[in-house]
Amino acid sequence: MTDTAHTDAIEPVAVETLRRSCDPADLGFATTAELEPLEGLIGQDRAIEAIGLAAGMRAADFNLFVQGPPGTGRRASVDTYLAKHAATLPEPDDWAYVNNFDAPHRPRALRLPPGVARRLKDEMEDVVDDLAIDIAALFESDDYQAASRAINEEFGEQQEHAMSEFADKAKAENIALMRTPMGIMLTAIKDGEVVKSDHFETLPEAEQKEIEEKIGRLQTELSEILRNAPKLDRERRRRIEALNAEMLGEVVSSRLREARDAFAGLDPVQEYLATVEQDMTGNAEMFLAVMQQPEQADGPFPESVHKAHSNPVFQRYMVNVMVTRAEGEARGAPLETEDLPTLDRLTGRIEHAQQMGALITSFMMIKPGALHRANGGYLVLDARRLLTEPMAWPALKQCLQSESITITSMGERLSLVSTTSLEPDPIPMNLRVVLIGDRMLYAALITLDPDFAELFKLQADFEESIDRSPESQALFARVLGARAASDGLRPVSAGGVARLMDEAVRLAEDAGKLSLHLGALGDILREADHYADRNRRETIEAEDVEKAVQQADRRASRIKDRMREMVTRKTILIDTEGAQVGQVNGLSVIGLGGYRFGRPARITARTRMGSGKLIDIEREVELGGPLHSKGVLILSGYLSSTYALDVPFSLQASLVFEQSYGGVDGDSASAAELFALISSLSGLPLAQRFGVTGSVNQNGEVQAIGGVNEKIEGFFETCADRGLTGTQGVIIPAANVDHLMLRQDVVDAVRDGKFRVIAIHSIDEGLAVLTGRDPGVRGADGSYPPDSVNGLAEARLRGFAEQRLKFARDAKPSGQGG
Repeated sequence: MTDTAHTDAIEPVAVETLRRSCDPADLGFATTAELEPLEGLIGQDRAIEAIGLAAGMRAADFNLFVQGPPGTGRRASVDTYLAKHAATLPEPDDWAYVNNFDAPHRPRALRLPPGVARRLKDEMEDVVDDLAIDIAALFESDDYQAASRAINEEFGEQQEHAMSEFADKAKAENIALMRTPMGIMLTAIKDGEVVKSDHFETLPEAEQKEIEEKIGRLQTELSEILRNAPKLDRERRRRIEALNAEMLGEVVSSRLREARDAFAGLDPVQEYLATVEQDMTGNAEMFLAVMQQPEQADGPFPESVHKAHSNPVFQRYMVNVMVTRAEGEARGAPLETEDLPTLDRLTGRIEHAQQMGALITSFMMIKPGALHRANGGYLVLDARRLLTEPMAWPALKQCLQSESITITSMGERLSLVSTTSLEPDPIPMNLRVVLIGDRMLYAALITLDPDFAELFKLQADFEESIDRSPESQALFARVLGARAASDGLRPVSAGGVARLMDEAVRLAEDAGKLSLHLGALGDILREADHYADRNRRETIEAEDVEKAVQQADRRASRIKDRMREMVTRKTILIDTEGAQVGQVNGLSVIGLGGYRFGRPARITARTRMGSGKLIDIEREVELGGPLHSKGVLILSGYLSSTYALDVPFSLQASLVFEQSYGGVDGDSASAAELFALISSLSGLPLAQRFGVTGSVNQNGEVQAIGGVNEKIEGFFETCADRGLTGTQGVIIPAANVDHLMLRQDVVDAVRDGKFRVIAIHSIDEGLAVLTGRDPGVRGADGSYPPDSVNGLAEARLRGFAEQRLKFARDAKPSGQGG
């Protein structure tokens, strides 16, 4: 049978099947401006139901993992749905930290009704400012001055009276009391004059001894009087302090009574104000010390120095508001996102300041994290970013398990910091955490982290495509119209929508599906709007969309163009004409980020007699991935179970991707590899005008592969660069026909008879096309026709087996055997 006859025995894929474009006339509108915008997504009912369940569940461990590829609208859907649900929930309580006067290193957490924390903060600032003025006025008042003066005079008179009595007693004994720069001295008096030292030495010895005895005795009494002076002064100070406490207590109590009245019925505030009153009464000197200092301010922009609460001394009475609702903020539960989920930004942090070479902190330096802000509502996090931040994931799990927020710094967790820090009260936590990530990350977490399944019991899995139908196309058009309107773009004409739908079908890699990667389609739409603006159009037309698609391909195709150039210049060897034994054009896809393109690769096979070993050169040099290696092993299984079943499998073969210097994975080349092996065995050449793709099973059935459009287009470009002959084409699995959405230039070439796409179901069908021979079917006698492809391959294998047996007999030493 001739080459042409067997090639034509399998009909090429119909032109209409290669690209099933959307007809603008079927859409029923002129532009998207006529359509009612469709808010939200289509085809994501399963994921939306999961989000709704997570939003409404009360159980703490029903947190949500949203999975799916980027660009499917997963983040926007989560934000939109949770925002609506959060608005229906009650406002969460406020939280604030205040000083623990008994244990300053353990600040107290106050739970307050919504909006009360800020009021309490403002009230305590006013209390300190008012008391600073009131207490200063109190100590300057006439009543206080008179009372304190009376106490001072009382103790002054006691001291003076004691000294006066002592002076009179000394004078009666002719001893004078003299005050000198060195202190109080006693000296003798004679005839009304002070006895000087030189005159004292001229006095009779008996008189000298008498004077010395008097002075010694009186000196002892004087010392006792002077020793009693500090005691009297301490007593005076205690009286003054008692006076201060009495008068200050009235002022503090009066002012704090106003504060209590302002927060009547709030037990946590009442208890806190009671401790404040006790501490203020016992530390009145702070107010005096601060108010007696001259007003100063550091730096060129001084704070309000007349406000006492800004003084660090009074920080102990301030309120550190962690969570509260600002004026004018939307009511309901919070919906928070944290784009940089570090440990500190997630659970909060305790800041430190340097003072005198040391790090100090206080409860006012506690800063809230995303968990604090989201408490009572929802927190949305990017899962990959969370897992890449040190200690963030363990800290989040700990908070979810304990249902409380504990602030611990990285240094404390790793025992790297020895600075004294704080131990704030943990804050009870009631929120729903939503993680957004891809399916691979979800699988890794569910497999490797035993806590994950317990804490994240719900998953929202976003679909990547939706079935293509008139109804779904109508909904899709409304979504595109809503996207254009929300982005401030021009309306899209029916032709523009149809062209975008064609691109959605291509992204879905299935002619019966529409891709839900709305992010990628939105990028095309925005670029098309730019071209429509340049052309001064009122609407986005199909030409604008087409140009956006082409320009995006051009920007990303530098490497593809260089590879095409190398094939054209025969730097990379690819044949598109003639026939070769053991050689076939395999098709592969190269992905660079979000850009993929197809390229042909020469696959060669060599066979000889051996022990049944099939050598995959890619695997031997560790360039072949596990899926590719699996495909090669399947080839070995197919050969050994198809040919020469009654003799030992006596083949040694090698397979290689020629001029491949990177990794090779996937089994989409296994059909091409099998064709090359059978060609080498049978000695029949394979037509090089075909590119081949498809995987194969051990029964010889050709199975579907991915990237079929890019693979066809890659081989088409190679043939086009060398000149289309009309006999060239691509052999694909029949199962991939439903996935075809080829570029228009490829479709046009097929329509003009310059290129073909042939779909096959089995290896035998592919052999018929590539060799132009009958592949052969076993007859009643169990053998293949001698001139068939399979017959020639089996005869070669039988010959290998016979040679192997003969070699074994010839190599047996003489004298052995039975």
